Amino acid sequence: MKIPCDEYMLVNTVEEALALLGERRGNARIISGGSDLLLELQQGDCSPIGRLVDVTEIDELCALEIRNRTLFIGAAVTLARLANSELVKAHAQALSDATSLMANPQVCNVATIGGNVAHALPAADGTIAMLVLDAQANIAGRTGRRLVPLSSMFKGPGESTLDPCDDLLVGFHLPIREKMQSSAFARRVNPQGIALAMLNLAIWLDRDGERIHAVRVAVGPSGPVPRRMRYVERALSDQVYKPGLLDRVVEVLLQETHFRSSPHRATAEYRRHLAGVLLKEAFVEAWERAGE
Repeated sequence: MKIPCDEYMLVNTVEEALALLGERRGNARIISGGSDLLLELQQGDCSPIGRLVDVTEIDELCALEIRNRTLFIGAAVTLARLANSELVKAHAQALSDATSLMANPQVCNVATIGGNVAHALPAADGTIAMLVLDAQANIAGRTGRRLVPLSSMFKGPGESTLDPCDDLLVGFHLPIREKMQSSAFARRVNPQGIALAMLNLAIWLDRDGERIHAVRVAVGPSGPVPRRMRYVERALSDQVYKPGLLDRVVEVLLQETHFRSSPHRATAEYRRHLAGVLLKEAFVEAWERAGE
């Protein structure tokens, strides 16, 4: 594949990557898997780029480990590696679910979780899963490192808050799973093979016997940016799980979401139907996992 840029630079350190970005001041881009970026460049869907900075040889960006009581996932970790990781299955089940469903094996072997998040699509499977897992993004800039909530990284469809001149997404910190906690992810895709989900939903919960102690829910696409369903979370929190609860919460979900019709994926009406199906499917899975 011919790469449409003037320079392709492979780097070994975060500092080197930041320096190369800064030299081009807006005419350079980070690349890892490249499954989205290279296609956009070839199709002319983004402005020409003078320099691509390949970060797949930076050790920290490829790390997947327990670090300071968190699960650290480097931004250059591939979707296939996440789907097969025992650490992810143990501590981030929603993310394990999501990555096992994403794309085809060829794409998942190169596509990275950092790219999935940085692309800022409101229905990105990895992003929706990590929102309910309370992920924080580790971002390196020329003035130092910062940790920010994942939800703060999005400005609009396809637009993140990362500064293309000064920022490098290093990875993500997820709280490790405690006893009686669990998560799950569910989605539906167009049977004609459109890669993006018609609708997806992730849930994390903390169970106290038959009571829902705490819960986090995210649905995509439910608006211009990936986001959590705060009213749904309030409706579920501190409730006893019994018949009829989820039916009532589905009504709250439909009031909080803002679905639109997509000519290539699904109508708003069908998405409203799917929202209830996915909420019940993911909740039951997470509930049963938490009780194991």
